[in-house]
Formats: sequence, C-alpha cells, structure tokens
Amino acid sequence: MHLEYTDLISYTDWERRKWYDWFRRHEASVLTMSAGPHGDGRFQTIGDLVRHIFMAEKRYVERLTGRPLTDMASIPSDSLEALFEFGQQSRRQFKELLETFPAAELDAMRELNFPIGTVKATPRKIVTHVLTHEVRHWAQIMTMLRCAGLTEEFHDFLFSPVMGGEWIPG
Repeated sequence: MHLEYTDLISYTDWERRKWYDWFRRHEASVLTMSAGPHGDGRFQTIGDLVRHIFMAEKRYVERLTGRPLTDMASIPSDSLEALFEFGQQSRRQFKELLETFPAAELDAMRELNFPIGTVKATPRKIVTHVLTHEVRHWAQIMTMLRCAGLTEEFHDFLFSPVMGGEWIPG
C-alpha cells in the first residue's frame, strides 16, 4: 500500500466501525431519516448518504481500473447490513488498488467523465479525494443527526487510536 495513505485509511476504517456500531444501537430506522430539505437532490435519506460514501470509493476504483461502474440502485440504502457489507467490499477493492497501482502512474493525469462534466486529475489526487470525501460526509451525517436530537461521541482524528495516543474521557 502506498504509505502516504495508511493513516487516513486506518482512520476511515475506525470511523466505519464506530458508525456501524452506532447505527446498530439506534436501529436501522435512522438510515431512513431525511437528509434535509436543502440538498442537491442526490440524497433523500441518511442511508442514501452512507451508500454514497461507499459507492464513491467503489466507483473511483472502477474508473481507475477501467471497469464498468456499479449501479448505485443495486445497494439498498435502508439496510444496515447490506450497506456496510458493501462498504467492506469497496474498502477491500480500494486497498487492493493501492497495493497494486503502479507508483510511476500515480502522478499521470487521467480524464474522468461524469454525467455533469469531466474531471482531469492524477490517481494520487483521486485517492486523496476518496478518503477526504468520506471524512467530510461522515461529519455531515453527524451534523444531520445532531440537528435531529441524536448524539454520538467524538469521531475526530485526534480522538482515534490512529498514530497512537489515547482519549481519556472526563
């Protein structure tokens, strides 16, 4: 694996475990909660946003390896188990990509076509985007849940076990 991503991968792996446990404690019905009235139309529920996190990771792997894109509708956004199993699959494929991607090609510009336009970026930038995209959306989900009166303990990188250290509550 390209070492520059090890800590962010460890952090997002930790985040996924914490979110899976949280959703299990609060019942999967949280997945069907509204994502709010002012979105861009892509996500109606919290589950849609979770699916988007995992789907983006999978689709960028597919784009970088020339595979056909997975249909987002094939993964139910209201099933905790289906979502997080899909997340495990996407993460395995992402790690495999990082382990096998030629280092000499990390900084070679690629053109990616999307329904709304084209992006030119290097695989290094795309991989960094996948990881920061996930962090950003988990924070967005936490904000939505707080607005709905639900709370969760700290998810900040500083409080994670990544890179050592310890969080001592109280």
